[in-house]
Amino acid sequence: MGKYIVLAIILFSATGWGDTWGQRAVTGGGIGAGTGALIGVATGLNPLAGALIGGAAGAGIGAATTPRHQ
Repeated sequence: MGKYIVLAIILFSATGWGDTWGQRAVTGGGIGAGTGALIGVATGLNPLAGALIGGAAGAGIGAATTPRHQ
């Protein structure tokens, strides 16, 4: 189970990648959905619910970030 948590942390740390607002929201949503599904599997909960919650959170976090090279 520990390896799933480490993978989830790595994936969530990458939620804001992209040059534009839309790219960051899409990549954040995709990475968040994958991370949420992994957390759902690792904890024995519903992976679909984890993917939905993680995708929404990741998209929000990705959209809220700004590129470092402004």
